[in-house]
Amino acid sequence: MHIAAGFRPRLGGGAFLLALLLVGSFAAHAADPDALWKITHDRCVPDQTQHDDPAPCAKTDLTEGEAKGYVVLKDIVGATQFLVIPTARINGIESPEILAPDATNYFAAAWHERSFMENRIGHPVPRDWVSLAINSAVGRTQNQLHIHIDCISVDVHDLLRQHMSEIGTSWAPFPVPLAGHRYGAIAVAGENLDGTNPFLLLANGEEGARADMGRETLVVVGATLADGKPGFIVLADHADLAAGNRASGEELQDHACKLAQS
Repeated sequence: MHIAAGFRPRLGGGAFLLALLLVGSFAAHAADPDALWKITHDRCVPDQTQHDDPAPCAKTDLTEGEAKGYVVLKDIVGATQFLVIPTARINGIESPEILAPDATNYFAAAWHERSFMENRIGHPVPRDWVSLAINSAVGRTQNQLHIHIDCISVDVHDLLRQHMSEIGTSWAPFPVPLAGHRYGAIAVAGENLDGTNPFLLLANGEEGARADMGRETLVVVGATLADGKPGFIVLADHADLAAGNRASGEELQDHACKLAQS
Protein backbone atom coordinates (compact mmCIF):
# COMPACT_ATOMS: atom_id res chain seq x y z
CA MET A 1 0.00 0.00 0.00
CA HIS A 2 1.06 3.63 -0.30
CA ILE A 3 1.96 4.54 3.23
CA ALA A 4 5.71 4.55 3.59
CA ALA A 5 8.63 4.83 1.24
CA GLY A 6 10.03 1.42 0.52
CA PHE A 7 7.16 -0.35 2.26
CA ARG A 8 5.74 -3.37 0.48
CA PRO A 9 3.01 -5.55 1.93
CA ARG A 10 4.07 -9.06 2.80
CA LEU A 11 1.80 -11.71 1.47
CA GLY A 12 -0.27 -14.29 3.03
CA GLY A 13 -3.57 -15.87 2.37
CA GLY A 14 -6.42 -13.46 1.93
CA ALA A 15 -9.89 -14.88 2.01
CA PHE A 16 -12.83 -13.75 -0.05
CA LEU A 17 -15.72 -12.33 1.92
CA LEU A 18 -18.46 -14.76 2.76
CA ALA A 19 -21.74 -13.86 1.16
CA LEU A 20 -23.50 -11.28 3.29
CA LEU A 21 -27.23 -11.75 3.53
CA LEU A 22 -30.05 -12.35 5.90
CA VAL A 23 -31.40 -15.73 6.79
CA GLY A 24 -34.73 -17.05 5.64
CA SER A 25 -36.29 -15.17 2.74
CA PHE A 26 -32.92 -13.65 1.74
CA ALA A 27 -31.09 -16.96 1.37
CA ALA A 28 -31.65 -16.86 -2.40
CA HIS A 29 -29.34 -13.84 -2.61
CA ALA A 30 -26.29 -15.80 -1.42
CA ALA A 31 -24.50 -15.59 -4.78
CA ASP A 32 -25.85 -12.14 -5.67
CA PRO A 33 -23.24 -9.34 -5.44
CA ASP A 34 -26.10 -6.84 -5.12
CA ALA A 35 -27.78 -8.61 -2.18
CA LEU A 36 -26.90 -5.91 0.34
CA TRP A 37 -28.10 -3.16 -1.95
CA LYS A 38 -31.40 -4.93 -2.57
CA ILE A 39 -31.97 -5.49 1.16
CA THR A 40 -31.14 -1.85 1.90
CA HIS A 41 -32.94 -0.19 -1.02
CA ASP A 42 -35.87 -2.55 -1.56
CA ARG A 43 -36.71 -3.46 2.03
CA CYS A 44 -35.16 -1.40 4.81
CA VAL A 45 -35.64 2.08 3.35
CA PRO A 46 -39.24 1.53 2.15
CA ASP A 47 -40.20 -0.15 5.41
CA GLN A 48 -38.80 2.78 7.36
CA THR A 49 -40.42 5.49 5.24
CA GLN A 50 -43.78 3.74 4.84
CA HIS A 51 -44.17 1.94 8.16
CA ASP A 52 -41.65 3.59 10.51
CA ASP A 53 -40.08 0.15 10.90
CA PRO A 54 -36.50 -0.55 9.71
CA ALA A 55 -37.00 -4.32 9.40
CA PRO A 56 -35.28 -6.37 8.19
CA CYS A 57 -32.54 -3.94 9.21
CA ALA A 58 -31.87 -3.15 12.85
CA LYS A 59 -31.89 0.59 12.09
CA THR A 60 -32.47 2.89 9.15
CA ASP A 61 -31.13 6.42 9.64
CA LEU A 62 -32.54 8.92 7.14
CA THR A 63 -32.13 12.04 9.27
CA GLU A 64 -30.02 13.65 6.52
CA GLY A 65 -32.03 12.14 3.68
CA GLU A 66 -31.62 8.99 1.65
CA ALA A 67 -28.62 10.38 -0.25
CA LYS A 68 -26.60 10.58 2.99
CA GLY A 69 -28.31 8.01 5.20
CA TYR A 70 -27.36 4.51 6.24
CA VAL A 71 -28.77 1.29 7.64
CA VAL A 72 -27.50 -1.08 10.31
CA LEU A 73 -27.95 -4.72 9.37
CA LYS A 74 -27.18 -7.88 11.33
CA ASP A 75 -24.80 -10.04 9.32
CA ILE A 76 -25.63 -13.72 9.06
CA VAL A 77 -22.01 -14.53 10.00
CA GLY A 78 -21.26 -14.50 13.72
CA ALA A 79 -23.31 -13.67 16.76
CA THR A 80 -22.17 -10.06 17.11
CA GLN A 81 -21.32 -8.79 13.62
CA PHE A 82 -23.30 -5.87 12.19
CA LEU A 83 -22.91 -3.91 8.98
CA VAL A 84 -23.32 -0.19 8.30
CA ILE A 85 -24.50 0.29 4.70
CA PRO A 86 -25.20 3.58 2.88
CA THR A 87 -28.72 4.12 1.61
CA ALA A 88 -27.18 5.72 -1.49
CA ARG A 89 -25.77 3.48 -4.22
CA ILE A 90 -22.03 3.42 -3.44
CA ASN A 91 -20.03 0.42 -4.64
CA GLY A 92 -17.21 0.44 -2.09
CA ILE A 93 -13.89 1.88 -0.98
CA GLU A 94 -13.03 2.78 -4.57
CA SER A 95 -16.08 5.01 -5.03
CA PRO A 96 -15.30 8.74 -5.38
CA GLU A 97 -18.44 9.63 -3.41
CA ILE A 98 -16.78 8.67 -0.12
CA LEU A 99 -14.09 11.32 -0.64
CA ALA A 100 -16.46 14.14 -1.58
CA PRO A 101 -16.38 17.25 0.68
CA ASP A 102 -19.93 16.60 1.89
CA ALA A 103 -19.62 12.82 2.14
CA THR A 104 -21.17 11.00 5.08
CA ASN A 105 -18.50 9.77 7.47
CA TYR A 106 -19.63 6.14 7.48
CA PHE A 107 -16.85 5.10 9.84
CA ALA A 108 -18.07 7.66 12.39
CA ALA A 109 -21.59 6.30 11.97
CA ALA A 110 -20.34 2.73 12.44
CA TRP A 111 -18.55 3.67 15.66
CA HIS A 112 -21.72 5.28 17.02
CA GLU A 113 -23.70 2.13 16.15
CA ARG A 114 -21.39 -0.28 18.00
CA SER A 115 -24.12 -0.53 20.67
CA PHE A 116 -25.84 -3.12 18.49
CA MET A 117 -22.80 -5.36 18.92
CA GLU A 118 -22.68 -4.62 22.64
CA ASN A 119 -26.35 -5.51 23.05
CA ARG A 120 -25.63 -8.90 21.54
CA ILE A 121 -22.77 -9.42 23.96
CA GLY A 122 -24.87 -8.24 26.87
CA HIS A 123 -22.56 -5.63 28.37
CA PRO A 124 -20.50 -2.61 27.34
CA VAL A 125 -17.36 -3.48 25.38
CA PRO A 126 -14.01 -1.77 26.10
CA ARG A 127 -13.12 0.46 23.16
CA ASP A 128 -9.95 -1.47 22.38
CA TRP A 129 -12.01 -4.57 21.58
CA VAL A 130 -14.24 -2.82 19.01
CA SER A 131 -13.21 -2.81 15.36
CA LEU A 132 -14.59 -1.48 12.09
CA ALA A 133 -13.44 -2.91 8.77
CA ILE A 134 -13.95 -2.45 5.05
CA ASN A 135 -12.45 -4.78 2.47
CA SER A 136 -10.85 -3.84 -0.82
CA ALA A 137 -12.70 -4.07 -4.13
CA VAL A 138 -10.89 -7.33 -4.89
CA GLY A 139 -11.40 -8.73 -1.39
CA ARG A 140 -15.18 -8.56 -1.18
CA THR A 141 -18.20 -10.27 -2.71
CA GLN A 142 -20.77 -7.47 -2.32
CA ASN A 143 -20.88 -4.39 -4.53
CA GLN A 144 -22.43 -2.03 -2.00
CA LEU A 145 -20.22 -0.27 0.51
CA HIS A 146 -20.46 -1.84 3.94
CA ILE A 147 -18.44 -1.49 7.12
CA HIS A 148 -18.16 -4.51 9.41
CA ILE A 149 -18.64 -3.85 13.14
CA ASP A 150 -17.34 -6.64 15.36
CA CYS A 151 -14.78 -7.64 17.96
CA ILE A 152 -11.11 -7.43 17.03
CA SER A 153 -9.32 -10.76 17.20
CA VAL A 154 -7.48 -11.60 20.41
CA ASP A 155 -4.12 -11.85 18.62
CA VAL A 156 -4.49 -8.44 16.95
CA HIS A 157 -5.75 -6.87 20.18
CA ASP A 158 -2.69 -8.09 22.04
CA LEU A 159 -0.25 -6.99 19.33
CA LEU A 160 -1.76 -3.51 19.15
CA ARG A 161 -1.45 -3.16 22.91
CA GLN A 162 2.15 -4.40 22.90
CA HIS A 163 3.22 -1.99 20.15
CA MET A 164 1.03 1.01 21.03
CA SER A 165 4.02 3.22 21.87
CA GLU A 166 5.45 2.56 18.39
CA ILE A 167 2.40 3.84 16.50
CA GLY A 168 2.72 7.50 15.61
CA THR A 169 0.54 10.20 14.10
CA SER A 170 1.91 9.63 10.58
CA TRP A 171 1.44 6.53 8.47
CA ALA A 172 4.18 3.94 9.00
CA PRO A 173 4.43 0.15 8.77
CA PHE A 174 3.11 -1.67 11.82
CA PRO A 175 6.12 -3.38 13.46
CA VAL A 176 4.89 -6.97 13.01
CA PRO A 177 2.52 -8.78 10.62
CA LEU A 178 -1.17 -8.96 11.45
CA ALA A 179 -2.93 -12.10 10.22
CA GLY A 180 0.11 -12.72 8.04
CA HIS A 181 0.04 -9.33 6.32
CA ARG A 182 2.04 -6.15 6.76
CA TYR A 183 -0.32 -3.32 7.60
CA GLY A 184 0.40 0.36 7.84
CA ALA A 185 -0.76 2.09 11.01
CA ILE A 186 -1.52 5.56 12.31
CA ALA A 187 -2.82 6.76 15.68
CA VAL A 188 -5.74 9.20 15.82
CA ALA A 189 -6.87 11.00 18.96
CA GLY A 190 -10.52 11.41 19.92
CA GLU A 191 -13.39 9.84 21.78
CA ASN A 192 -15.18 9.27 18.47
CA LEU A 193 -14.54 9.62 14.74
CA ASP A 194 -16.75 12.62 14.11
CA GLY A 195 -13.70 14.75 13.29
CA THR A 196 -11.74 12.07 11.45
CA ASN A 197 -12.76 10.29 8.26
CA PRO A 198 -10.48 7.24 7.79
CA PHE A 199 -11.16 7.21 4.03
CA LEU A 200 -9.74 10.73 3.74
CA LEU A 201 -6.98 9.94 6.22
CA LEU A 202 -5.71 7.27 3.85
CA ALA A 203 -6.44 9.03 0.55
CA ASN A 204 -4.68 12.20 1.68
CA GLY A 205 -1.99 10.51 3.72
CA GLU A 206 0.33 9.24 1.04
CA GLU A 207 0.88 10.07 -2.62
CA GLY A 208 -0.80 7.55 -4.87
CA ALA A 209 -3.30 6.12 -2.40
CA ARG A 210 -6.20 8.23 -3.67
CA ALA A 211 -5.64 6.97 -7.22
CA ASP A 212 -5.71 3.31 -6.15
CA MET A 213 -8.29 3.20 -3.37
CA GLY A 214 -9.95 0.09 -4.79
CA ARG A 215 -7.02 -2.04 -3.69
CA GLU A 216 -6.98 -0.62 -0.17
CA THR A 217 -8.51 -2.06 2.98
CA LEU A 218 -9.08 -0.16 6.21
CA VAL A 219 -9.52 -1.36 9.78
CA VAL A 220 -10.23 1.02 12.66
CA VAL A 221 -9.76 -0.19 16.24
CA GLY A 222 -10.67 1.76 19.34
CA ALA A 223 -7.70 2.42 21.61
CA THR A 224 -6.33 4.11 24.66
CA LEU A 225 -3.31 5.84 23.20
CA ALA A 226 0.19 5.96 24.64
CA ASP A 227 -0.63 9.26 26.39
CA GLY A 228 -3.58 7.63 28.15
CA LYS A 229 -6.22 9.47 26.12
CA PRO A 230 -8.94 7.82 24.00
CA GLY A 231 -8.31 7.40 20.32
CA PHE A 232 -8.09 4.94 17.47
CA ILE A 233 -5.56 2.90 15.58
CA VAL A 234 -6.24 2.98 11.84
CA LEU A 235 -4.73 0.09 9.88
CA ALA A 236 -4.46 -0.22 6.11
CA ASP A 237 -3.18 -2.75 3.62
CA HIS A 238 -2.93 -2.79 -0.18
CA ALA A 239 -3.96 -5.76 -2.32
CA ASP A 240 -1.27 -7.67 -4.17
CA LEU A 241 -3.01 -10.35 -6.20
CA ALA A 242 0.24 -11.83 -7.47
CA ALA A 243 1.19 -12.47 -3.86
CA GLY A 244 -2.24 -13.81 -2.93
CA ASN A 245 -3.19 -10.80 -0.81
CA ARG A 246 -6.71 -9.52 -1.52
CA ALA A 247 -6.56 -6.87 1.22
CA SER A 248 -9.51 -8.07 3.27
CA GLY A 249 -9.12 -6.23 6.55
CA GLU A 250 -12.05 -8.18 7.92
CA GLU A 251 -9.45 -10.89 8.55
CA LEU A 252 -8.43 -8.98 11.69
CA GLN A 253 -11.88 -9.33 13.24
CA ASP A 254 -13.18 -12.18 15.37
CA HIS A 255 -16.65 -13.10 14.19
CA ALA A 256 -16.83 -15.71 16.95
CA CYS A 257 -16.15 -12.81 19.36
CA LYS A 258 -14.34 -14.65 22.14
CA LEU A 259 -14.90 -11.56 24.27
CA ALA A 260 -18.61 -12.39 24.27
CA GLN A 261 -17.87 -15.86 25.60
CA SER A 262 -15.83 -14.64 28.57
